[in-house]
Amino acid sequence: MAKVGIVMGSDSDLPVMAKAADILEQLGISYEMKILSAHREPDEFFAYAKGAEEKGFKVIIAGAGMAAHLPGMCAAIFPMPVIGIPMHTTSLGGRDSLYSIVQMPSGIPVATVAINGGANAGLLAAKILATSDEAILQKLKAYAKDLKEQVQAKDERLQETGYQNY
Repeated sequence: MAKVGIVMGSDSDLPVMAKAADILEQLGISYEMKILSAHREPDEFFAYAKGAEEKGFKVIIAGAGMAAHLPGMCAAIFPMPVIGIPMHTTSLGGRDSLYSIVQMPSGIPVATVAINGGANAGLLAAKILATSDEAILQKLKAYAKDLKEQVQAKDERLQETGYQNY
């Protein structure tokens, strides 16, 4: 049974949303990914959001651009955490999406990551799940250790070669 729902309003969001899925796969967390428009197919959207808990979702990651209603509407219906990913837009660079997602009314919180922040959305979902799953917590600790080792290896290379030869 899926633990994380990943939903996006358009297939143009897929490259960003795939980064969230990649993180979840790396950490062994199951997910379901879907393209769903809150504006163009409202009946299907409501069925998805209302049925997410029954499907076993513990977190929904919702990506949206421009007016960016998808994350907020998921949060209005789904009783567990929703993470919004604002998509970069050509007209306002994603600031429109960011403001739409982060400025939710009191009582309807949406955790919001950076514009196009798919990987961080996947990590935040994993951290939420890790509060009640020791195995996921251990995988997150190993992930963080790996990040640290990558930085240390890069610094070691810099110290050995100098910046001109890096």
